Amino acid sequence: MSVIMLQTQGFCRLKTSLSHTWQTSRWISSTASLCKNRKSGVPKITPFRTKQLTYEEAIPPSRMNVRKGWLSFNTGNLHEEKRAAQTTFEDFLVRRFLTGTWHRSLTSEVVIKRRHNTIVLSFLVSMERMLPRQVYFLQGYSETMLSGWLKMPVKIELQTVASQRDMIFKKI
Repeated sequence: MSVIMLQTQGFCRLKTSLSHTWQTSRWISSTASLCKNRKSGVPKITPFRTKQLTYEEAIPPSRMNVRKGWLSFNTGNLHEEKRAAQTTFEDFLVRRFLTGTWHRSLTSEVVIKRRHNTIVLSFLVSMERMLPRQVYFLQGYSETMLSGWLKMPVKIELQTVASQRDMIFKKI
């Protein structure tokens, strides 16, 4: 009896002289991987160098600790420290609130510093679409709302830039 193996769409067909039967099997692929740029946190280079990166986005994750600091400063993640999950969730909530409140005006990431019982927020705001009185109003509004929600004083330290184009570090 002669046996011939044919592969069709993941199935292995055993062709014998007596009958035709189907049997499922797995195959090992030995071809090279076609996925390119599999590194996380490293942006892919565009053909005509049209993607704009800020300084924070241009730093690879392996050099993050050397060239710049982290975006959240707290001691909540130390060994056996209480409130670790709550602190992480509060940081997430603060970033989402500020992204929505300062819509299309935030030009950098929000840096959250926890000092004793106060939270200090630092970020850059572009003045393209906003008047100075709107910036002062949103600063006071954000401080008041976050202080009420988090039950601790919140202080916002912001700096202004003329436009978001001023924040471009390089193009890839």
